[in-house]
Amino acid sequence: MNKIIVTGCKGQLGIAINKLYEGNREIELVNTDVEELDITDIGKVLAFVREVKPYAIINCAAHTNVNACEKDVDNAYRINAIGPRNLSIAAAETGAKLMQVSTDYVFAGNGDRPYTEFDATSPLGVYGGSKLAGENFVRDFAKNYFIVRTAWLYGEGKNFVKTMLRLSETHDKVRVVKDQMGTPTSADELAKAIAYLLPTDNYGIFHGTCEGDCSWADFTKEIFRLAGRKTVVEAITTQEYEKDNPASAPRPAYSVLDNYMLRLTTDFKFADWHDAIAAYLKND
Repeated sequence: MNKIIVTGCKGQLGIAINKLYEGNREIELVNTDVEELDITDIGKVLAFVREVKPYAIINCAAHTNVNACEKDVDNAYRINAIGPRNLSIAAAETGAKLMQVSTDYVFAGNGDRPYTEFDATSPLGVYGGSKLAGENFVRDFAKNYFIVRTAWLYGEGKNFVKTMLRLSETHDKVRVVKDQMGTPTSADELAKAIAYLLPTDNYGIFHGTCEGDCSWADFTKEIFRLAGRKTVVEAITTQEYEKDNPASAPRPAYSVLDNYMLRLTTDFKFADWHDAIAAYLKND
């Protein structure tokens, strides 16, 4: 039986991966979160991976609070950069494959067409910068690796969808930005893509988001429509939002990702974002 170490197993993607592999007799997931494995400690990582001898490592652990990363720079780089470096070193030593999950925030978001894997990166803030540093460490130290960039992820746990639904219970109107474009992506869909790539030797950098794009305001409208909520969505600009939230970190205005490498090298296709959010709300 092949063992797969899953870091950050309590997060949205970690939960989705566990759900996907449930009942699989060929794969044993070795689930870890920070209590079981501190990925920022090279000694602990090497000892753990040597003991488990995994077929693969899926790194779902990350410091994803974009605003907090701006204030907590050292911790952001420890988790998002040093952590992947340590896992890469351990994976290379033991012959394990490494699956690193990254983000649309590695791009500046100042374009007007979807980003492919071949476009130049240029992160705006600490979160994107630390995640890009993690990507670079993986490329430097891992031998057999996949880097999958995703965006606007939602699944089981705290996320934008849950926040909007909670606000709709007590508000007649919510203000949501209309000039940040991206692709809402289901953790279940991303888990499927990861499970598709992992057994292959199709290594490299991939974009992995649901198909299509929208603004945060349009996404919220679709959430409310599907959930039967009457709350009005007031579409505002990022500038208006930042007046009310002055500590907000810079965010890419246009971070739509093109799953170009998946299209070129595989027959895997993500669901359209409309279909994915409908399935999520139906099963939630």
